[in-house]
Amino acid sequence: MKFREYHLNILLKKMRIHTTPLDMLLRYYFRENKALGSKDRAWVSETLYHYVRWKNVYDELQLNPLSPLPDVSSFDLPFRLGAPKKLIAMLTEAYGEEKTVDICHIHQTRAPVTLRTNILKISRDDLLHKLKSKCEVTPTATSPWGIHCATKVNFAALPEFKEGLFEVQDEASQLGAMLIHPERKHQVLDFCAGAGGKSLAIAPLMYQSGQIYLHDIRSQALLEAKKRCRRAGIQNVQFNLPPKKGSMDWVVVDVPCTGSGTYRRNPDLKWKFESINFSSLFEEQRQLFDQALHYLKPTGVIVYMTCSILPPENQHQISFFQKQYSLQIVEKFQTLPLLNGMDGFFAVSLRK
Repeated sequence: MKFREYHLNILLKKMRIHTTPLDMLLRYYFRENKALGSKDRAWVSETLYHYVRWKNVYDELQLNPLSPLPDVSSFDLPFRLGAPKKLIAMLTEAYGEEKTVDICHIHQTRAPVTLRTNILKISRDDLLHKLKSKCEVTPTATSPWGIHCATKVNFAALPEFKEGLFEVQDEASQLGAMLIHPERKHQVLDFCAGAGGKSLAIAPLMYQSGQIYLHDIRSQALLEAKKRCRRAGIQNVQFNLPPKKGSMDWVVVDVPCTGSGTYRRNPDLKWKFESINFSSLFEEQRQLFDQALHYLKPTGVIVYMTCSILPPENQHQISFFQKQYSLQIVEKFQTLPLLNGMDGFFAVSLRK
């Protein structure tokens, strides 16, 4: 068996038995298998992503993942769009058939690579100057911190990354973080922090004053957040819940969701869509919001976020929170996946 195909088959087996998102699975695998060169990694990644994007077609026709995609123009809609029936139905209810077709087609394309400048250490213009000899870079149109990279690069190997000058973060996620406006000495709780992307984005705005608390039930994610904060030079962070409820100026709740705005990056997630227990998921989102709200000051602001584009996880939940807790909307941000552009994302800030 050829070298690349050997590694592709191992990853296919891992994907079937692990729940790890595809992009993380590849990152960990490449980190552990140094024998794979840059061209090998690119081939394995592209082949695997292509197969997963069209998994329903490959499985239905019992095709080898290395086989070319057949003409799907005469297939039923889910096969033409490479999407589960239930996802298509929910998108159509929310956006209509024409927009749903556009969204599903975008889901089948490669997601752009976007960096976020760590303004604690460097300006975006200076970082652009440093990176231009290593990859084709341009500033993002909307985020003041963002940089698009049009060429494939092993960012983790770059000295600029090791120095903490940037992180990889989609522009929509950067813009969602901009709904958080912490001032010096403010207290911030990132309640479902994950690997700390939102905290890393807002920490430079606090000039190492105040405190950011990162909380997540996934210990491995918090370990990654610690590494990233250390690399970024962020000192005003703690990796636990605040000692006192009702003490936070800002609370961020980036809840578990379908991830339907990010299916370009993790096409494996869309094939789990049919098995989602939506009533349980929506209840979990409400419970997490309720738990996080207890840490907010009476004068504070809570920010609800998802990487979903489905109204039941977004607008419907905000309406529930407004009625349940007598909250008022401060700011709103939403985007749908854009061709060669940002992911789908949703964020709303609320206060009493």
